[in-house]
Amino acid sequence: MSLLVVGSVAYDGIETPFGKVDRILGGSATYISLTSSYFAKQVNLVGVVGRDFADEDIELLKSKEINLEGLQIDNSGDTFFWSGKYHYDLNNRDTLDTQLNVFERFDPVIPESYKDAKFIALGNIEPSLQGKVLDQVNDPDFVVMDTMNFWIAGTPDALKETIKKVDLLVINDSEARELADEPNLIKAAEIVRDMGPSSLIIKKGEHGALLFTDNEIFSAPAYPVIDIFDPTGAGDSFMGGMLGWLAYTDDLSAHNLRRAVIMGSVMASFCVEEFGPGRLKNLTEKEIYDRYREFRSLSEIPEVV
Repeated sequence: MSLLVVGSVAYDGIETPFGKVDRILGGSATYISLTSSYFAKQVNLVGVVGRDFADEDIELLKSKEINLEGLQIDNSGDTFFWSGKYHYDLNNRDTLDTQLNVFERFDPVIPESYKDAKFIALGNIEPSLQGKVLDQVNDPDFVVMDTMNFWIAGTPDALKETIKKVDLLVINDSEARELADEPNLIKAAEIVRDMGPSSLIIKKGEHGALLFTDNEIFSAPAYPVIDIFDPTGAGDSFMGGMLGWLAYTDDLSAHNLRRAVIMGSVMASFCVEEFGPGRLKNLTEKEIYDRYREFRSLSEIPEVV
């Protein structure tokens, strides 16, 4: 089934305790599109880049058969750029520079050929723009939305209006507590789901993720990656792997949502092994499914005799 991905396409400068890169491909739509392309039959990207966007990065996206009809090229400025520095606790980072550039004027226009997409990934952009995307599409089966503390604090009304229209919201634990104004995660999840989405995923970094659906909570562990070089894009890779799997299987049952969470965690675990999307460029089907089976074995509990 076809998948529509809307979000940022960017360049990042990244420093971690294990190395540094001054400029590398990034952005939410980039990571979501790359990871979902290993599963979804058709990935349609909507974003904006500037005059400095490299041909080799266009070719990378095309090599994964990602449809770029919706990628706007604005020659009036440069591509969105972000740089940050991670501490030894890779959950903490300092933003060093943010240059919105052409992304500041981003107006997502959905091409006609994209409007019938059955699965939609709304990357972390301004909530009113996410809502504008939904106004342009035709009766999707499943809409997944990401957001962040900045929008929760800065545009709460627009955020809550968009949340009403989605099927699954993906946020981290601090965002869930802030959005619900509730310190207990279980209670916070109930409050957030009452805002509209039938399902909710709360990411807990190295501690895995929680999936909340009707009358069910599923706890997925994080894959124990030994060599973590760069956590940038891990959350978007999680979202891409999860939604790519759902689009591939066209199965929205509670059981398959659990599988999708595991597949999202698998793709996120690959993402952190190299800087930027480097590890996501040339994965094999065997690598993905071998890790999926390893992941499942982490959660297997033997029967009590």
